[in-house]
Amino acid sequence: MEAPPDPSLVQKAVKHSSLTQHLEALQAAADANGGNRAAATGGYEASAAYVEEQLRAAGYEPRRQEFSYGRRNPVDTFNILADTGSGSGSVLVLGAHLDSVEDGPGLNDNGSGVAAVLEVALRLAEEGAVPRERIRFAFWGGEEDGLYGSEHYVKELSRAEAAAHVAYLNVDVVGSPNAVVFVYDGDGSDTEEAGPEGSAAVERVFQDILRAKGVEALPFGFIGDSDYDAFVQGGIPAGGLFTGDAGTKSEAEARTFGGQAGLQYDECFHLACDTIKNVNMAVLEQMTETLMSATVSLGGIEGGLAKGAATEEGAG
Repeated sequence: MEAPPDPSLVQKAVKHSSLTQHLEALQAAADANGGNRAAATGGYEASAAYVEEQLRAAGYEPRRQEFSYGRRNPVDTFNILADTGSGSGSVLVLGAHLDSVEDGPGLNDNGSGVAAVLEVALRLAEEGAVPRERIRFAFWGGEEDGLYGSEHYVKELSRAEAAAHVAYLNVDVVGSPNAVVFVYDGDGSDTEEAGPEGSAAVERVFQDILRAKGVEALPFGFIGDSDYDAFVQGGIPAGGLFTGDAGTKSEAEARTFGGQAGLQYDECFHLACDTIKNVNMAVLEQMTETLMSATVSLGGIEGGLAKGAATEEGAG
């Protein structure tokens, strides 16, 4: 594990324009395909094609991991996986579900997470970052129907492959309009829903990065509601970021994070109004920067962001 990079370097690396571009592409995919990006639809395929195109342009070799679910009317869909070209036998996975519900385009749930993971992948490639651990970027299918994509991924791992996973970082709903910053409670000290051994260290990394920015994140338990669940059940350390969906913001949370008490974190959760206009871009940028910093630390990227550091050194 390396120290997190200088926040100013991360801020320079993460691009507002790129995050906006990713969301616009996902919105366009939904608009051209009946208003959603649900698994096994044209909207999902268009979303996948965009993600793959971006990854290939950055030098990755994305691959589709196909699977099916459902007995009466099987759904055939796929995950997208892409790895850094270097690293040890150990793997750090960053994951976000790519599908939406059928009732809307799903730009916060989970276009925001897709944009964050994709942006980290693109910026690390641009920086020429060399991680000690192999970093795998995963875009899950079938999440909204039952977490099927991530479940399939973990089931396909051999015992040795599972043991090689140093951690899974989940990014699901990270641009909520009435946001609270949650970090998954790896040690179970606040929610009694601890993750596997190693999850406490992941939680601390996220907490420390956010504290350095003056943000005191709140703990959120591993309650089986997102793609971390298969990893937790498989004994793989897990953690991640979340900014709230159907829950209601409390007075205390409003004092800490701003926004409006008594309203949902995202009143468009699972609805047609979860469009690009529903995404809080300032929150999404902050969460993407946090994910970038955690990836540098947990992925063992020696020297942090080399290109940014070189720019800093040469600027004197």
